[in-house]
Amino acid sequence: MVKKKSLIKLYGFNNLTKTLSFNIYDICYTRDDSERKSYIKYINQQYNSARLKKILTEVTKIINAKILNVATQDYEPQGASVAVLIAEYQDEQGNSVSPEEVRPLKETLLAHLDKSHLTVHTYPESFPNNKISTFRVDIDVSTCGEISPLKALNYLIKSFDSDVITIDYRVRGFTRDLNGEKHYLDHDIDSVQDYIDDDIEANYTIVDMNLAYNNIFHTKMMLNTLVLDNYLFNVSSDQLSDDETKLIRQEINQEMVEIFYGMNIPRMK
Repeated sequence: MVKKKSLIKLYGFNNLTKTLSFNIYDICYTRDDSERKSYIKYINQQYNSARLKKILTEVTKIINAKILNVATQDYEPQGASVAVLIAEYQDEQGNSVSPEEVRPLKETLLAHLDKSHLTVHTYPESFPNNKISTFRVDIDVSTCGEISPLKALNYLIKSFDSDVITIDYRVRGFTRDLNGEKHYLDHDIDSVQDYIDDDIEANYTIVDMNLAYNNIFHTKMMLNTLVLDNYLFNVSSDQLSDDETKLIRQEINQEMVEIFYGMNIPRMK
């Protein structure tokens, strides 16, 4: 649940840099080389640069930012990238305002580009004779000024098939109030979980590793409930035997646990 922001009257421009970084993993059971290739092809189509551009464009709307430039790239044989430069909407005095408050027919924008950007990169992955294929998407939302990347947190989680999620949030620098006192944080936060919707949290096992005194917050999430049909490609669970179903569940669960904890686990024989 989002906490209410503590309001601070600042002197000049808010120099705090806020960076929200994601690694989101999707896992799929692919029985043979044909299914592995089909899965990679599906991912390349589902999350091509055009789709990713739409997602990041929506993020800019959510955080009330203005798009200044967009670069897109689809790679061969797989993967895509999008980079977006953004800026705050500001009035003539340099105060942060919403898009609706910008007066029409008059230029009132000041662009601060040093650390305001959005990037996304995709990494479809498979390996010969390995029946688990994965898709990883890396997302960075970095802003300076009053706009906050945390506003886009829930939207980004819901925009992908998010089986395992690693989130890093960090605030750098300082800003000054009207008395000249330095402030290293301009909003309340104890954990990234403070900003995750309850209906999302209920679906995940969540672990925090925070260095709050350094304004560094790290959260890992792993989906609680494994609905087998969501992990199969070109086959449904009712076509599988009980033994196959058990084996596949074990393989998928092990892959998720390994990614979540960042360590390999010996396969059961």
